[in-house]
Amino acid sequence: MPQSPLPVGNIVQSTAPVGLPQRTDYEGKFIRLSPVNPQTDIEVLYECSHGSDIKEQIWTYMSYGPFDNTHSMQNWLEEGAASQDPLFFTVHHLESRQRVGMVSFLNIVSDMRRLELGHIWYSPDSQRSNVNTEAIYLMLCEAFDRLKCRRVEWKCDALNEKSRAAALRLGFKFEGIFRQHMIIKGRNRNTAWYSMLDSEWAAVKKHMETWLYQNPDRKLSLTALNNEKF
Repeated sequence: MPQSPLPVGNIVQSTAPVGLPQRTDYEGKFIRLSPVNPQTDIEVLYECSHGSDIKEQIWTYMSYGPFDNTHSMQNWLEEGAASQDPLFFTVHHLESRQRVGMVSFLNIVSDMRRLELGHIWYSPDSQRSNVNTEAIYLMLCEAFDRLKCRRVEWKCDALNEKSRAAALRLGFKFEGIFRQHMIIKGRNRNTAWYSMLDSEWAAVKKHMETWLYQNPDRKLSLTALNNEKF
């Protein structure tokens, strides 16, 4: 008797490579993402991420930072500004007219239609606000709506509880731990992996827009919205 065929994955309807994220301004209601400009960004970005233990905790799980002085941070920003992958952006808070952090698109694999969001940090004053939610919303719109990615990834140190909680709150799904994945600043890093798929984006997008733009008193929970059955 003939053998049964082995199982195979579903047919992918579009296999054309995706393009690259745009090096342009992404404007929201509360924040704007702008390509990193080392000359204009350095003073405020250094000040909001250095000078106290609380500020410098930003760098605990990063592979770089804190920096000894503005000169060394500016050198790092200049390297980032010249890079296509990661593609770095400065986060501008529109109401205060202040630069409050950075984000990036990275690990862009065009032929597999996927990319990652990472190198994300904000000043302590901007944490637990609408800043990160709208920044990630704008980036996901670029990834899923314009580029038509199939998958967006979020990775962080498995010990980074804030980042792990943020990933789940924003609608990413936990996939597992890569053990002894990296050596960062001489220490072991186990990496927690999260993802969001194009099939999940419509519901997550609706929930993000509800939380950001129809929730003035912040009484709604984005975590609860994203835990609803799609």
